[in-house]
Amino acid sequence: MTQPTSRAQALKRLTADLREAGIDTAALDARILLKAAANLSTADLYAWPDAPLGDAALARLAAMARRRRAREPVARILGQWEFWGLPFTLSPATLVPRPETEFVVEAAVAEHGRIAAARGDSPVTFVDLGTGSGCIAVAVAHELPAARGIAVDLAPDAARVARDNARRNGVAERLSIIAGSWGSALADSSADMILSNPPYIETLDVEGLEPDVRDYDPHLALDGGADGLDAYRQIFADARRLLRADGAVIVEFGRGQAASVADIARAQGLSARPPLADLSGIERVIVATLI
Repeated sequence: MTQPTSRAQALKRLTADLREAGIDTAALDARILLKAAANLSTADLYAWPDAPLGDAALARLAAMARRRRAREPVARILGQWEFWGLPFTLSPATLVPRPETEFVVEAAVAEHGRIAAARGDSPVTFVDLGTGSGCIAVAVAHELPAARGIAVDLAPDAARVARDNARRNGVAERLSIIAGSWGSALADSSADMILSNPPYIETLDVEGLEPDVRDYDPHLALDGGADGLDAYRQIFADARRLLRADGAVIVEFGRGQAASVADIARAQGLSARPPLADLSGIERVIVATLI
C-alpha cells in the first residue's frame, strides 16, 4: 500500500491480499484488522470510506497483514477476542474462545435455574475445569450475579490470564482462579455445576489441524489423548466427589463424540441427557446429572 491510501482502498487491497493467500474469511479479517490498525469503529469505516489512512496506521496494518498471511489468527494478532459479548485477553497458553462454547454457558444458565430453585437462599456454585482464558467461568459469573465459581487450569499462565479477564469483566470477587490439574485441587462437595471445554482432539490428528489452530493454539488445550477422551474420563471420575446433590456436569466435545462422552458419564453413575446441538446442527454439549 502506498500513500495516499483511503480506508476503502486499504480494505479492498487487504481483502484481495488475504484471499490470494487462501484465507476463507478474507473480507471479515481485513475489516477487523483495518479497524484495529486505524482505531476505527464500524461506523467510522463506512461513514467516511474516502478518509485517508496516516503513515502510522498503514504501517500497523501492513504488519498485521503479514502475520495474517502467515495464518496467525486475527484474535492472536489483536491479543484479545469477544465471547458472550465480553472482551477477553489472550495469551499463547489460552485457546481463542469459539462461538460453539457459548452453548456451555447457555446450558449452565438453564441448569442454574433448576438448581437454584432447589437450593433456596444458598448461592449456586460452579467449577470450570481447564478454564484457559476463563471465558466460560467469567461469562457464567457475569450472567448469574448470585453465583460463585472456581476456575482451574494446569497452565499457570492461563490461570493468570483468566484472573485478568475476571477483573476486566467485573467478576473477580465471585470467581477464584487456581492452577491445578482438573478436579484434584478441589474439595469434596464443592460445586453444584462442573463446566468444561476440555481438549478433545485425538493425538494423531493434532498435526493435521488447520495451521491457524495447529501452529497457534496451545497443544495442551487441544490434545485429548489417543481417542480424544482422556479429559472426560478424569472429569467424570471426580464428578460424584465434587458435586452436591442435584448437581450437573456440562461439557463440550467434538464432532461424533457425543455417544462416547455419554457412556463415560453413565459409567461413573451419572444420567446423561440428549446432547445439545450448535447452530450448524452438530452435537456439542452434554448435561449429565447425579442419579
